[in-house]
Amino acid sequence: MRAIIITALPIECQEVRAHLFHPHPESHPEGSVYWSGFFPCESCRWDVKVAEIGSGNTETALETERAISYFKPHVALFVGVAGGLKDVHIGDVVVAEEIYSYESGKASNTFLPRPKMKTSTHRMLQWARITIASSDWIQRIKGRTPEGNLKALVGSVVAGEKVLNSMRSQIYTFLCEQYSSAVAVEMEGYGFLQAIHANQDVNALVIRGISDLIEEQYEADAANSQELASRHASAFAFEILSKLGSDKHFLAAVAKTKPSQRTSQKRQTTVKYSITNSGQMAVGPNSHVTVFNNRLQSKDE
Repeated sequence: MRAIIITALPIECQEVRAHLFHPHPESHPEGSVYWSGFFPCESCRWDVKVAEIGSGNTETALETERAISYFKPHVALFVGVAGGLKDVHIGDVVVAEEIYSYESGKASNTFLPRPKMKTSTHRMLQWARITIASSDWIQRIKGRTPEGNLKALVGSVVAGEKVLNSMRSQIYTFLCEQYSSAVAVEMEGYGFLQAIHANQDVNALVIRGISDLIEEQYEADAANSQELASRHASAFAFEILSKLGSDKHFLAAVAKTKPSQRTSQKRQTTVKYSITNSGQMAVGPNSHVTVFNNRLQSKDE
């Protein structure tokens, strides 16, 4: 089975690669380069491509569409870090049920929001909830055992093009007033899901590790919280792939999409033709031509 994982930052890509067997670079004809490797699970083996694309929703949408068109994945994941708005702590994992583009609106005397929203796909959200309930993902975390009560949750996320680092900023106040259900803020998830919207056969999920809590961003960055958050989000992502590999209905759907095997010999094709007075070939009942490995043989009936 095939999966693509999109990341924005080097540390996010690094922590995702840590779960792959035999990672190596693989290039796209248009110049994009991916990390390619495989991830074995109990019932199957995943062929995984990982992209590090930089920040921003527009770039994310373009690169996600390119990867989907080229690799034809069954699953697409965005794995990265986010800032916490409420109900979360550093190191927690947030699975985005819906992502709002908070930049969308009308600039009048005041900014009038016109929210645009995209959602992760149903099957992936269901498996995310199972993964949260089981806590198996914590066992996949690489490196040091996490301290304290680590949690994962499904929630709303907001995405825009601005880095938010103060609770006193106008943007923070705006988000709290207009998107009060959001638990995290980031910069790529909406663009990722926008590309998924145009590829309905792809199962998709956005997974975010909380790396800072807005007001405490500088202290969190100094404590390498982005590495911690990326590590936790990556562990959750690969536990999802492992569990999805045991979904018999998903596996049956994947089997239906596999191309049929080509036979080693080309099929023999027979067509009828007749020769007109002008010497041209035309369809007719009195003669036939047989194609053998691209060579023509004909005879009169």
